[in-house]
This record gives sequence, structure tokens and C-alpha cells, in this order.
Amino acid sequence: GYPESLTDPSYHAQLLVLTYPLVGNYGVPDEEDRDEYGLPRWIESSRIWASGLVVGEVSTHACHWRARLSLGSWLEKYGVPGLCGVDTRALTCRLRAGVTLGRIVRGLPPFGPLPSLSDPNARNLVAEVSTKETKIYNPTGEITILVIDCGLKLNQIRCLVKRNMKVVLVPWNHKLDPKDYDGLFISNGPGDPEMCRTVVENIRNVINSNIIKPIFGICLGHQLLSTAIGCKTYKMSYGNRGHNLPCTHSSTKRCFMTSQNHGFAVDANSLPKNWEVLFTNENDMTNEGIIHKTLPFFSVQFHPEHTAGPTDLECLFDIFVNAVKCYKNGKTCVVNDMITEELKYAPCAYERPKKVLILGSGGLSIGQAGEFDYSGSQGVKAMKEEKIQTVLINPNIATVQTSKGLADKVYFLPITPEYVEQVIKAERPTGILLTFGGQTALNCGVELQKSKIFEKYNVSVLGTPIQSIIDTEDRKIFAEKINAIGEKVAPSAAVQTVEEALAAANQIGYPVMARAAFSLGGLGSGFANNEDELKTLAHQALSHSDQLIIDKSLKGWKEVEYEVVRDAYDNCITVCNMENVDPLGIHTGESIVVAPSQTLSNREYYMLRNTAIKVIRHFGIVGECNIQYALNPNSEEFYIIEVNARLSRSSALASKATGYPLAYVAAKLALGIPLPDIKNSVTGVTTACFEPSLDYCVVKIPRWDLAKFNRVSTKIGSSMKSVGEVMSIGRNFEEAFQKALRMVDENVNGFDPYVKKVNENELQEPTDKRMFVLAAALREGYSVEKLYDLTKIDCWFLEKFKNIIYYYKDLESVSHGSITYEILKKAKQIGFSDKQIAVAIKSTELAVRKLREEYHITPFVKQIDTVAAEWPASTNYLYLTYNGSNHDLDFPGDYIMVLGSGVYRIGSSVEFDWCAVGCLREVRQQGKKTIMINYNPETVSTDYDMSDRLYFEEISFEVVMDIYNIENPEGVILS
Repeated sequence: GYPESLTDPSYHAQLLVLTYPLVGNYGVPDEEDRDEYGLPRWIESSRIWASGLVVGEVSTHACHWRARLSLGSWLEKYGVPGLCGVDTRALTCRLRAGVTLGRIVRGLPPFGPLPSLSDPNARNLVAEVSTKETKIYNPTGEITILVIDCGLKLNQIRCLVKRNMKVVLVPWNHKLDPKDYDGLFISNGPGDPEMCRTVVENIRNVINSNIIKPIFGICLGHQLLSTAIGCKTYKMSYGNRGHNLPCTHSSTKRCFMTSQNHGFAVDANSLPKNWEVLFTNENDMTNEGIIHKTLPFFSVQFHPEHTAGPTDLECLFDIFVNAVKCYKNGKTCVVNDMITEELKYAPCAYERPKKVLILGSGGLSIGQAGEFDYSGSQGVKAMKEEKIQTVLINPNIATVQTSKGLADKVYFLPITPEYVEQVIKAERPTGILLTFGGQTALNCGVELQKSKIFEKYNVSVLGTPIQSIIDTEDRKIFAEKINAIGEKVAPSAAVQTVEEALAAANQIGYPVMARAAFSLGGLGSGFANNEDELKTLAHQALSHSDQLIIDKSLKGWKEVEYEVVRDAYDNCITVCNMENVDPLGIHTGESIVVAPSQTLSNREYYMLRNTAIKVIRHFGIVGECNIQYALNPNSEEFYIIEVNARLSRSSALASKATGYPLAYVAAKLALGIPLPDIKNSVTGVTTACFEPSLDYCVVKIPRWDLAKFNRVSTKIGSSMKSVGEVMSIGRNFEEAFQKALRMVDENVNGFDPYVKKVNENELQEPTDKRMFVLAAALREGYSVEKLYDLTKIDCWFLEKFKNIIYYYKDLESVSHGSITYEILKKAKQIGFSDKQIAVAIKSTELAVRKLREEYHITPFVKQIDTVAAEWPASTNYLYLTYNGSNHDLDFPGDYIMVLGSGVYRIGSSVEFDWCAVGCLREVRQQGKKTIMINYNPETVSTDYDMSDRLYFEEISFEVVMDIYNIENPEGVILS
């Protein structure tokens, strides 16, 4: 959303700091591109209004299909300075204590005498940004809206004209006469509302007039309307700026995500008679809207017109327009009732259970491993907090959830309908959780529902209704339901026989993808280019399921997914969005995944987010689920691949990547608890009804153990073969990516071009070692364009890979004696380990470490706090980075450090997570504080409340020693 934010007049005379460190990834679209209303399509005004831009890292390559300029070139065009290489997290921590005056000065210190800084809020900034003349948009519109331009964003005009309004845009100080319009709209703008006395007086005169016409104000318009009726405003220490701020509607108590940019607020305690609060900020409880009880006057502090940001409350424009039409036709209406009617939602009646049965996932298998131990443990914990008795069925003795002290009762029995019915008969639970045990639990639950066991014993399925689960699992029903709401799945057909599969493929056209319904990890799926290949696939798939789906092949498209949370009261949020580095055609579990997405524009991101919320509401899901998309890399065309109406491996990854405990929250929601009533467990004060802000980059890479088997194919595709995965965190992509490669295999130094030789077949038909073939190809001089043709990996990622390999070559030209501070610092910032540098410069790891310490090049500790440092947080989720300038916390030194087991592999799996959890619990029971080092997102030991400090970091000599030197613990437990 940086093109939209930079051209927002509300940022006039401000230095804009972006908390997310990687900016400019999708470049800048064509400024001259106009929509059907003649408005610029991608920007919010005719110029950049921010005085300067401060970011962590700026992307110099604009790889997006809409890009016309890079961000740097665009800023240069308007003479706006930009600053990169800044620890924006540290800067945000400073600014949250109070915004400050600042300047960008070119050159190196010491600087000569500088003129004193003047406060731009002492100026009438509105007069500087407002139009100087009256303008008319959509002159043939059915009713006339007079818009006071205090610094208007163009999408506000678009939101009106697309509803067939005639818009008359006037300067900020235009004298208002109610006879000239049907409705009055007051826009956003910069600065202190106290500087706008003229417009306040004009609004006051209209409000006190005998002619009643509807009024709607946004942002500064909200403050101006409030001031006109006699409210007080005040300057906030930090303000609310961002695209994910939760606001609760006073009447319905529903919570919505909003886009905001303001440093002043309205004092709700100063509201006069006949006015009431419309919305309240769930984070700081500041006022977000006011409304008259009977007259059609209302305003909101947030931006319902979005751009950039969520579209959740654009419906307020519909209500405003309907009120204007009503009054124009000589009728009256109560706007507050209209808003309540639009936003209200009648939930199903929830009866709180006394005893809950939880189905585990059983024995570990490919596609279903430790992540369900994590989710099940979270579910048990949430039930216990609510004082509900828990009964668990899980035969897997190596899991944490079956340990003493968690569930009240544990049955080590197969998760099959016959055994589950016996437990239900014996225990008589009043509720059951099906979505915490993967596909095994889900399939068992569906069978129990079909055989009416739940009805027989009066057991309620908690959370997502069983029919919704069936609707998402049955591909034919799923496609019909998606089409019913105007969304698209790839052309497909559901079949039961090989003959039907061949007929469907002929109709759809080869190549096709075949996959079994109700299957785990893409079992029995694959791509077929002809009838012979499809026959083989169909026979295989139909051995796992009685339904086979034949899909149009979208191989090569981008794959994107969203983790979505919804409660029984229709509060709905997207917690994490992720993008596969590998194109569609490789199962998500087999793919390298990055969070948040790196190559989507603001429009694409919110297009897919809106669809996700629309789909999840349509299916009636309560709790957590994920939705996967195929996105055309050269247009905005997309298809919905699938919806998993349960917790999944992606859920565990998203929980650890964002710090948002998805399984815990999902369990609470299954009991009918409203999402806004659940506290953010990281901050302890803000609500769980919010969308986390990430100010770091997360990379997930799977681990395969294919070398342990003879004659097994090393090709990866739509069916899972990986046995585990790692999660790494950095302040740039290169840092996180190289860390992750070392986590997967301790024998690998990073993105090493010498591990494999160039093989174009392996680039086109991926194997478990494709990344190293890619590294070799870049070293051999393959261009980004050539590699894109071979791999269909987005050029932005390929440019990042190229950065690593080119720096590798630079290091190889340097000897140990000539390596400078700048060279070594840059290597560490893009993820090179000491050992990796040593190999490149023909030295030793210890020698590089010694040199690094002499140069005082050491990592900084940063927190994963869900709020990008904008709110104080007591989080224990930590990571190391060389792209920082200070630590986020202090180090008292009285901890015991415990090393985790790392990635799951054959021979080392969930049993060592059980060991680590037991160790952490015992150490804490002894009154000691703990530090855990582990990078496996599927584990219970990496849960937010398992240790006092948790480092998502490599378990290597270099990293453990770095953490040891920083923390200075009392002791270390290795076993």
C-alpha cells in the first residue's frame, strides 16, 4: 500500500516510516492509468505528499506485471528523499513514546549549524492540500453530494460516483448552503483540527440550519464535525496509523478491521446531548465514530474507503447514500438504526458443554505430524482455562497432549468410528472437537455424523458445523457452493471411476491434475499430460478415496494462502497470508513458503483477503481455517484451490510466524466466546480480534529424507513427501532464506552453488535439491529471465537469490587478511554464516568469528510481538538479526538454556519435542527461568507459554554461542 499511502494528502509535511522492512517489492504502477470515472487507478492524489520515506530495505527491482517505475525512481521523480538501511523497529519503539519533529540531512556527521525545526501542525496544512477550485465528478449522477476537500483521497470520490452520485468538490473554506446539495461529505486531511476554524464554523451553521441534509465525515472530517457540535479533541502521543486497526460497533459489538492515519482524537466524554459513540478502537479504547440519535449526522475516525487497507466497512457509503436519497424524497430515517441493521448478525444459540471429547491425529504420517500435537495441546489448554472437563483420544504415546497433566482423561485407542463411539458411550461428553486432529479426526467425525452417532448420544460438534466440513471436503459440493457466491474454482469434475476421469479430462483439456477427495497431504494426486498418465493416476487415487477430482492444470501460477479466523458472531479476520516461492504444481507442504507475501500488490492482497472472508462466511466456519489460491502471475485472475475447514500444518506455521495462537483461539471460539472478548496473549492488553503486523520476514523450508530409501523418486510435486519443516526469521529475505537452508540440513552452509551441478531438467521438474541447482545456475551466469522460464519462480525471488550468489563471488575474491568491516557486515546482513564466509575466503569458522568480534559485528535480539512494535508487548518470541541497531529487551542472565531437537526427520521426531517440553516444565517448577532454542514450528516446545524466552534460531555452534554471549545464562541443557 505504499503508492496509496505516499499520495495520501493526510501525510503532508510528515516523514513516513514503514514498519515492514521490505518495501518497493512490486514497484509503482502507471500513474496515468485512469478508471471508468476518469480517476487515477492506483494513487490517491496527483502527487506524493509525504516529505520523506524511511524504510528498512528498498527493492531496486520492480518485478510486478503492473510496475512502471521502481519506488526509488518514483520518489526521485517528485524530489522526495528516501532513507533505507534503518532499523525501523527501533525507530518505531522510539516513536510510540511520542511522535517527534525530524529532518533528513544528506551527508555524514558532524553537520554544521542547522535551522531549528518548525512544527508543521502550527500551519494550516488543510489549506495547503485542499483544491483551489470547485470540481465536478459524474455530473449526471442522480443526487448531489458536496465534498469538502480537506485533503481528500481520490477513492472517496470513487466510492461516491460508483454509487451514481454527482460529486461537487469544493475548497476547505467554501461557504456552505444546504440548498446547494443533497448530502454533505467531509474528507480526511492533515494537521490539527484546531487550525480549521473556518470550516468548523461552516459545518456548525449547517448543523444548526432548519434544512436537514445528511452529513458524513471521515478522519479529519470526523474531528471537524465533532468540534462543530462542541466536542473536544486532543493530540495523541503516537496516534493510530496502519491498515489493521480493530474497531467495535457500539450497538452490535461486532469488530471490524480498519485503515487509519491520525494523530488527533475526539474526547468521547465531551459528546453533547443527543449524540452517542458509534465505533471504539479495541486497542486503546479511543473514539472511532459519533452519530446523532435522530438526525442524519455521523462520522468515523477510520477510512472506510480503504486504499490502502481493508474494505470491511465500505458499506457506510451505502448507508450514507441511502440516507441522502431518503431525505431527498421527503422522508426521514435514523442512520444509527440503518447501520445497526446492516452490521447485525444473529448467531446460533450456544450451549456451553461440561465435558468435551477431543480427537487427536493418531500415529505420525507424512502430511500429519507434530503440528497436530501442538494444536491438540492448545485445544486442551483452552478448555481447561474455561473449566471444562476434557477427554482425549490419541494412540500416539510420543505426544505432549497425551502426557500427564493436560487432558483429564486420555484413551490410547485408534481414531476410528467404532472406538470413538465406545468412548462416547462410556464418557457421555456433551461436545466434541473434530478440527484439532487433522484429516484423521475430520474423516472420523464425518463418518460418525453420517451414522448418526452424535445424534444418538446427544453430542454437539463444537466450532465449525459438520456440514461445513463436508461441504469443503467434497469437491463437487465445494465447487457448487463457491460458484453460488460468484467466485471461481478451476474448471473441474468429480468422478468415481477411471472411465469417468478420462471423459472429464477430455472435456476439460489436458494437462489436468487428478486428486482424491478427503485425502491427506495430496495423497494419490498428480498431473497428467495424456490418457495413459491419467489412467495410472486415477487407479492410484481411487484406491485412497471413492471420489476423484479432475482439475484444469494451473501449473506455473502463483500459490497464495490465508489463515482465517471467524467467530459465531461473524467477526472475521485474516491472521496470516503466505506465498509459495515455488509456483503452483508443488504441494504447499513441499514448497518454500514466505510470510507475509512478498510479490502481491495492495490490490491483489485485499482482493484475495476479501474473497477469503466472503468464502469463510458463506461456509459458516467457526474457528480457524485456511484458503488457498492460484493467482495468474500476469493478471488479477485467480481461482480458489481449496478450503481446509480445520487446523493444518500451515496453521502451526502461521501461529509461530505471527505470534498469534490460532489453535488456542479456535478452541475458545468453538465454545461460542466472541473474538473481541479474547485477549491478545502477547500484548496482554489488546484484543485477539486483530490482524497481526509483521515487521520481519519468515521463510519455511521442508525437509525430505528421500536418501534413506532405495529407488524412490526425488521429484517433488502435488503429493507430499516431506517429513518436517523449519521456520526462520530475518529482517530481509536473504537473511531468513539462508538461515532456513542451514536449519533443514546442518551439513549445508547456506545457498551454496557447489552442492549440485546445473541441470535444466531439475529446474523444470523440481526435486528436493532444486534450490542448490538454482544456486549453481546463477553462479554459471544464467539470467533471471532464463531461470524464470525454467522454474516459473517469481523474478523478485530470483533477484534475491542472485544477490546471495553474486555476493558469494565477491567474497571469494577477498582473502582473510583483506576483509573489511563493511564486507563482513554486509555478508552477515544477507544471511551468511561464519562457516560459509570462511569457506568463501579460505579461512576457518573460528578465525571469522574472532574477526567479527574484533569488528564488534554481533547480532541483535528482536521480538515477534504481533504489533510491529507499535504497542508495548511482553512477548517471549525472539529472533536474531544483523539488520538492527539495538536489542528489544534486557538480559538479566538468570536463565537456564535448553536446546530443542530441530527439524523432524526419520529417526528424530515428536518424541524429542515431548522430552523438551518435559525438561522446560521441570526446570520452571524448580523456580528457574528458561530459554528455548528451536526452529521447528510444528512443536509444542515452541508454544508461546512453554518457556520464558524462545529463540526461533539455528541450533549451531555460531548461533548458540551468540545467544549464550548475549544472555549469559546460568546453565545449558543439551540432552
